[in-house]
Amino acid sequence: MRYEIRVAGAMTDDLLHGGFPELESFVVAGQTVLVGRIVDEAHLYGLLARFQALGLRIVELRQRSD
Repeated sequence: MRYEIRVAGAMTDDLLHGGFPELESFVVAGQTVLVGRIVDEAHLYGLLARFQALGLRIVELRQRSD
């Protein structure tokens, strides 16, 4: 399933590539939007743990139909 995760603020390229290499990203209206395939619940919870460990605030998380 593909997911879209919106994070408050603009993340640096180093942080994106080092912390979330499996996700595509872009910045819109002061939020970083990450999009990608999440294979199962363990993968999702692992991503959420990475966001938390890095002190990033998720403002929205949703499944995409595409």
